[in-house]
Amino acid sequence: MSLRVASRCLVLLASAGIGLVSARQPTPSQPVLGTRTVKVLEVGGLKFKDLNKNGKLDVYEDWRKPVDARADDLVSQMTLEEKAGLMVSPTLTMGTDGAVNEESRPMPNPFGGPAWSLPGTSEAVLKMHSRQFINRANTSPRTMVTWLNGVQQIAESSRLGIPAFFVTNPRNHLGGAMVVGIEEAGGSFSQWPGTLGLAATRDAALVEEFSRIAAEEYVAVGIRGAYHPQIDLATEPRWARISGTFGEDADLTSEMVRAMLRGFQGKTLGPKSVALIVKHFPGGGPAIQGQDSHFEFGKYDVYPGKNFDYHVKPFKAAIDAGAVAIMPYYSIPKDITPEQVGMSYNKAIVTDLLRDRLGFKGIVNSDSGITTSMVWGVENLTVEQRYKKGIDAGVDIYSNDTTPEHVVNLVRKGELSQSRVDESARRILRVRIALGIFENPYADADVAERTVRNAAFQKKALEAQRKSLVLLKEERGVLPLKAGARVYAEGVDAKVLQVRGFTVVATPAEADVALLRVTFNEPSGEVPGARAMGARPGGGVAGPGGGGPGGATTGAAAGRNPRGAGLGGMNTGGAPIGLTLAPDRLEKLRVVMKAKPTIVAMYFDRPYVVPALAKESAALLAHFGVSDEALLDVLTGTYPPTGKLPFELPSSMLAVQEQKEDVPHDSKDPLFPFGHGITFAPASARR
Repeated sequence: MSLRVASRCLVLLASAGIGLVSARQPTPSQPVLGTRTVKVLEVGGLKFKDLNKNGKLDVYEDWRKPVDARADDLVSQMTLEEKAGLMVSPTLTMGTDGAVNEESRPMPNPFGGPAWSLPGTSEAVLKMHSRQFINRANTSPRTMVTWLNGVQQIAESSRLGIPAFFVTNPRNHLGGAMVVGIEEAGGSFSQWPGTLGLAATRDAALVEEFSRIAAEEYVAVGIRGAYHPQIDLATEPRWARISGTFGEDADLTSEMVRAMLRGFQGKTLGPKSVALIVKHFPGGGPAIQGQDSHFEFGKYDVYPGKNFDYHVKPFKAAIDAGAVAIMPYYSIPKDITPEQVGMSYNKAIVTDLLRDRLGFKGIVNSDSGITTSMVWGVENLTVEQRYKKGIDAGVDIYSNDTTPEHVVNLVRKGELSQSRVDESARRILRVRIALGIFENPYADADVAERTVRNAAFQKKALEAQRKSLVLLKEERGVLPLKAGARVYAEGVDAKVLQVRGFTVVATPAEADVALLRVTFNEPSGEVPGARAMGARPGGGVAGPGGGGPGGATTGAAAGRNPRGAGLGGMNTGGAPIGLTLAPDRLEKLRVVMKAKPTIVAMYFDRPYVVPALAKESAALLAHFGVSDEALLDVLTGTYPPTGKLPFELPSSMLAVQEQKEDVPHDSKDPLFPFGHGITFAPASARR
């Protein structure tokens, strides 16, 4: 199937605004100026930053001017090296206690291939001229502000004073473990259910509110860009990255991404906005047999159901809703495009489809490591040749790369035009200018401490957790839990049960009812969210010596990786992926289920095959990151369950193997269909 055929039914967008400025711009008022080193100019009673230190007001320094005019003026003043620096986005690490780190060091590549370079701050800002940095540090709000402000001060001191722009992977999902390139362990931030849980609420207004709150927390610490949302469709149940999606349905995912864009970016970009880098175009869900394209054994996305268009649908919705940046995935779209290369190298995908057919005018930001590690289809090219091929395809920024000199060399050799580099620079600068960081890139540590994970935000997050729980089955009148019951529990904090009047017993034999929190591949005591929702953590390990950027431990070594073995469960070594519980684990659960009526709350980061749990439990719930408090609120009937499954649950591994990777809702005789979810009367109605 060719891309032309596959895209025939795509609705073309005649004009796709990217939400930089409103159609009718009011007269600008004096913004707050944040400065550490540059002088402030006063013109006509108004104040402006003299970013290039020339003693006069340039167009790009004039916040009254249109975004396009400011970007054009700045590009005209930049050297080739400065423009090239905009086109790479390395990981920047923090020093001790929020100090700026000046040590350059290698980082072992978690996906194989050459080590990744972690540059020192001055080297990255003043020598590489880079301005977009991946922030993987996990620390307290005050420490984060101290660090990012220190980086901004160095950027302000540069020749043109172009501010730094920090991007992050998700930080607001309960139970998230730090997995490089996927998620940060953001316990300092308000803790909501995972994106699957947000989708399970079927509440776009709640998702928009989540996004607004998360944006407020990001802005408070100085983060102004996000490597999310992930709007791939979970049509292949074995794929390890389903946990970051909104499920398998294109219409539901489209609704969710529109809500997230409204909440994070607002109607137009401004000082309160976070620019989203929506990923992974044109959809990474149809992973061949569920294998992930971080690795060669999973380098293809496949379309046996000829359903390519279905996966593009949420991206059309995102573009129409104002997406300013999009990230292609690593995969090769098998038999879809004339050239069989990864998405970022694929001109038919990035230019012909994304830009020309869908009308996207924003930034194309590659996924991390495509020039050295995930080089599918371009293995025989040099790194410099890969740079050229990606830029020719339409890429503007290379993520986690530290070699802008390749762009410079290509231009000087006549293999890449200066105008093409200018094109990327303008796209990048338009977004940064619209965000207001040229006026004030600095955060306030006191404001950050008052804002991040404050009580009001966590109260909203707890409400979302409750609404995300899906009751799959209930029988024998086990729910709501009866007041004063004797409970045998695994994976639940006994204090949370006791404070509600339950008696916690040591064995099933002593109990009236059993409560088990279960994950696919961990002891039930190691469950995402299986802890009390206490005060915000005061800080975290950061800087050198912690095993990963920012000092976080990565992958399964962290000890609480809910997704599977190694790198979020992606690194299978090419072995077939199973979705059934290990026999010994299932047998332990069966011992309890046979002894007493048992409530099972299972963490579904992908659609596991659990017919035995469905048959033998008295009640079965699906969750996507939920605290013990929220779980007990639902089980006691204080908040009866309302969630709906964001994907179907297959009835067998044979059904999984026979379904098509690119088609939703297509496993034979599913155990529970997409959208399933039952409820019961609240406890108050049963008295």
